[in-house]
Amino acid sequence: MLTILGFVMIATFLVLIMMKKMSPIAALVLIPALFCVFVGKGAHLGEYVLEGVGNLAPTAAMLMFAIVYFGVMIDVGLFDPIVRGILRFCKADPMRVVVGTAVLAAIVSLDGDGSTTFMITVSAMYPLYKRLKMSLVVMTGVAATANGVMNTLPWGGPTARAATALKVDAADIFVPMIPALAMGLVAVFLLSYALGLRERKRLGVLSLDEVLEKETADETVLVGAGGGEERTSLIKKATGGSGPGAGAVGAGAGADASNDPDDDGFQALDPHRATLRPKLYWFNAGLTVLLLTAMIMEWLPIPVLFLLGAALALTVNFPHMPDQKARIAAHAENVLNVTGMVFAAAVFTGVLTGTGMVEHMADWLVGAIPEGMGPHMGLVTGLLSIPLTYFMSNDGFYFGVLPVLAEAGQAHGVSTLEIARASIAGQALHMSSPLVPAVYVLVGMAKVEFGDHTRFTVKWAVLTSLVVLGAGILFGII
Repeated sequence: MLTILGFVMIATFLVLIMMKKMSPIAALVLIPALFCVFVGKGAHLGEYVLEGVGNLAPTAAMLMFAIVYFGVMIDVGLFDPIVRGILRFCKADPMRVVVGTAVLAAIVSLDGDGSTTFMITVSAMYPLYKRLKMSLVVMTGVAATANGVMNTLPWGGPTARAATALKVDAADIFVPMIPALAMGLVAVFLLSYALGLRERKRLGVLSLDEVLEKETADETVLVGAGGGEERTSLIKKATGGSGPGAGAVGAGAGADASNDPDDDGFQALDPHRATLRPKLYWFNAGLTVLLLTAMIMEWLPIPVLFLLGAALALTVNFPHMPDQKARIAAHAENVLNVTGMVFAAAVFTGVLTGTGMVEHMADWLVGAIPEGMGPHMGLVTGLLSIPLTYFMSNDGFYFGVLPVLAEAGQAHGVSTLEIARASIAGQALHMSSPLVPAVYVLVGMAKVEFGDHTRFTVKWAVLTSLVVLGAGILFGII
């Protein structure tokens, strides 16, 4: 019964947010509360929720101060050269912009923290997507999938969890998987290339001078999409004509494109904004490098690092109290949205775990494996890792399900290391799970509905995970 209710609860949540019948925060709170009553444990709801909130409180604190920190860095102009450099490299070509998003997300993912990756990637790329009128879900989908592949780094989390749960060395899991993970990264780059070609077909290749014209002109480059207004003729084919390519911008914008007339995202490229601190550029750059280094080296817990970093960044860049209050107020909406999602997700995970739904779901799935699949437990583990790491936390999968799968594999002569390697194949999809706090940073900063992101990303992330698994089997790693 708990197994069925667990799957129904997850399916209900996903359907409601994808159909936009409920907001993610409301769905994360109300649906598990209702199902908690259904299973007859409503009296324990408070206990489950408080346990979930306690587990996620450090994450919420980290996100709160990380958003303030990177928000201040955007305000003072730290990422402006990166944005301009990428824009010039991309030559205002939508295809290059999408590929650049994948490359940037993959590189920044080396720090091992998804939230930081998404903050930096969105900070750098959001103005380009808005200015070129590109689809924002393309940005979130590519960034999340690239980060998911890179999340398998030994310091990223899943590999360390698998090593701990199965009592093996993390290097023995990760190093042999490098060729398969490299194929997954190639798949992400090919995906970004294909999506970029689609965006290029929809928008055309733009003139760099036209795109940068807003730097010295007034705000006439961008026009609201509502009320029958036409986009300006500044957006047209690179050949200089005002033919069908220009019209496609106004008329051919897909359902996943952003037509939000609120273009405040361009603030990150405004060279005249009052918050710029050019004299402090190298201080801010050094502070950011030091902060990321401290995260990788684990000198202090990540929430503490961002708390200290945010306080120092505010104090040095905005020494006057009214200015500090203004910067905090400017980023309060993002902070509230993201931390609200995290604490709402704590209700979902608390009920899922506390009622025993996760345990029963895992036992049912493991028990459903046919006896004849025993010798192929590597493949089975890889396939199960895709949905299971999406529907449950990494802790739940790696510490609850993986040891059972490994024991079943050993009974059929499949080594523990093969099972461990196969278990990280589903991480490309995991990073878009509603149970991953970092994804709310991504969609929140990109101003994309979580349901839109899910609907767009899941199919590509599953494909990428299958590429990693298939390459692992092909190369004899799994």
